[in-house]
Amino acid sequence: MIKLHSSLGPNPRLVRMFLAEKGLEEGRDFERVHYDIITGENRQNADYLIKNPLGTIPTLELHDGTCLTESWPICEFIEEQHPAPNLFGETAPERAEVRKWARLFDQEVVVPMTMGFRAGGGRPMFEQRMAVVSPEAGAELSAMSDEKWRFFDSVLGESNHFALGRFTFADLIVFCFANFGFTVGWKLPEGTGNLARFVDTHNGRTSAGIWQQPE
Repeated sequence: MIKLHSSLGPNPRLVRMFLAEKGLEEGRDFERVHYDIITGENRQNADYLIKNPLGTIPTLELHDGTCLTESWPICEFIEEQHPAPNLFGETAPERAEVRKWARLFDQEVVVPMTMGFRAGGGRPMFEQRMAVVSPEAGAELSAMSDEKWRFFDSVLGESNHFALGRFTFADLIVFCFANFGFTVGWKLPEGTGNLARFVDTHNGRTSAGIWQQPE
């Protein structure tokens, strides 16, 4: 059975939601191994560091011992193994459209949002285990992220999907990072009513129950 090395946080839960959207069940289709990232277990466990020397989470360990890292490539691997229901697009142009929005969000929102959090509210947890920017730079990064959230709100408009008119990986990554923010006291910035509706709508998905489950 394949193993998903998992923890709290947006990226592991993104993969878990993706698996759930595919109808893959923990215990039947994969085993989940949990790490306590609050204490930094993932960066101290020698066995895990052999599988992923960076110590990041998640890692998908295949039957032959091959270890895949980074949530996006893991999801694309799962998509290739389990094509239906499709979440990345069925044609080359569709896949390019989904990847475009996912990459824009990853670069323009996720990077400054996470760096800002690590330098601000998350500083006590992160500054002992990785390089973080100054609190002042963190505040600037958070402000940059908020502005891009507003951009994505305008792109979304009255729709509940960023690509193809249906639920795709592009929606999933936005949804997961919004929910990550909520868990650490963040709120959607002003002027993002479309995104608030989007999150509320997709909170009704069965896979979204992962965000309410204890670890």
